[in-house]
Amino acid sequence: MRRRLPPWFAGLLVCVLATQTALNLARPLVSYRAIALGADATAVGLITAVYALLPILVAVPLGRATDRLGRSAEVLLLGVVLLGAAPLLLAGADALWSVGLASTALGFGHLAFMIAAQGLVAGRSPSDGLDRAFGLFTAVTSAGQLVGPLLAGALLGDSGGAALLPATRTALLVAAACTLPAVPVALVAALRFRRGVRPDDGPVPERARIPALLTRPGMRPGLLVSLALLATVDLLTAYLPLLAEERGIAPAVVGLLLGARAGASLASRLLLGRLAAWWSRSTLVVASAAGSAVALVVAAWPGAGVAVMAVALPLCGFFLGIGQPLTMTLTVRAAPVSARSTALALRLLAHRLGQVAVPTGAGLVAGATGAAGALWLAGGLLAGSAAAAADATRRGAFDDSA
Repeated sequence: MRRRLPPWFAGLLVCVLATQTALNLARPLVSYRAIALGADATAVGLITAVYALLPILVAVPLGRATDRLGRSAEVLLLGVVLLGAAPLLLAGADALWSVGLASTALGFGHLAFMIAAQGLVAGRSPSDGLDRAFGLFTAVTSAGQLVGPLLAGALLGDSGGAALLPATRTALLVAAACTLPAVPVALVAALRFRRGVRPDDGPVPERARIPALLTRPGMRPGLLVSLALLATVDLLTAYLPLLAEERGIAPAVVGLLLGARAGASLASRLLLGRLAAWWSRSTLVVASAAGSAVALVVAAWPGAGVAVMAVALPLCGFFLGIGQPLTMTLTVRAAPVSARSTALALRLLAHRLGQVAVPTGAGLVAGATGAAGALWLAGGLLAGSAAAAADATRRGAFDDSA
């Protein structure tokens, strides 16, 4: 019999859906707002970069503070408030510096929310329920990632020129409104869990040292797989339109292909509890990285048309969807109980660093080989991470226990 969701977890999923919809509605609007205020490509790039800059600097200290103080619920509320306030700041921004400031607030709000939310899942879920819990968590995150951009497109329509500024203002107000269902849930959680989620096996250390965490069995290959999977999603989103243009594939078809990829990821995350009952976590992680690598290379293969992509990209999405929640579980289980939030923050830091480094390398490769080269680079990164995970599995580094 399927277990019912605990009330606290159902409430957390409401928060996730509300905030991720708002975030993924607001993120493309940051660029449109900047363009409406006269930004060129360089300015848009800088504004985009500051979204990730503050998280890179504060991810690990925030995770440490959450572990030390046991205040995940309060940090969750802070994230919700910032994710609601940042679109309001953007809606009122009338200069590029204020757009950059609001983008920074948006990035920090996302970081705070994800560290706290993942920490609550890790701290309050039973050990044998982590895979299902993280699978549902990431599935709802995927739903927000689907709905947000669709709302952005519907609200902006064909606005351009002078109409773009008021259109972005309206859309950003909608983004702020999307967070409203999350506010009472996060507030109740902050009041109910005033002492946070405390580990039950001893005192919390003053400082979880990153070098020590990185030497924990399975930590580094788990982080590498997680980074590779996330970077692949980013590169697919960025380079599939360019690859399609090179091959004469219409933008509408690209949208359908990307939607099919995202839908397949959502499906695999909903099925994760059943998959984890059939195969070990480490086997699924290796399969996730290796399967998505093969499917991605097939999709980017010279001469591959719409029919091939229509099969390869959903298959790639299915494998991509499996890995992220499982690497959350493996990261949590590789870390001491007293440093789980720090370990999850380290995982988010790896994501942000990968989001800077991997696209940079892909741009250099694509400049020489075309858009397919960027996807082959992602395939190579996935294959390398699969090999690292397979080696860790052979050595028994991953904790596969329920």
